[in-house]
Amino acid sequence: MSLVIPEKFQHILRVLNTNIDGRRKIAFAITAIKGVGRRYAHVVLRKADIDLTKRAGELTEDEVERVITIMQNPRQYKIPDWFLNRQKDVKDGKYSQV
Repeated sequence: MSLVIPEKFQHILRVLNTNIDGRRKIAFAITAIKGVGRRYAHVVLRKADIDLTKRAGELTEDEVERVITIMQNPRQYKIPDWFLNRQKDVKDGKYSQV
């Protein structure tokens, strides 16, 4: 992290009912969300066209919204079914990411 903090830097982000540390790199910061691991975080950020070396507090509101929409609808953004953590649920047979 650079020694100068940008003006719009957020130290804590609220994403999907989870507080995210803004000082960590975004790829590792969003792993604080339940059901999101490092591999899934990397795929989501690549689909959202966000630099993986960027800090979480440096994201704009538009970038945060893109990450949230991809996490909530992974199949619409062509993330493979085998990548999701709820594959062919026993009750309803749907593929989803918890």
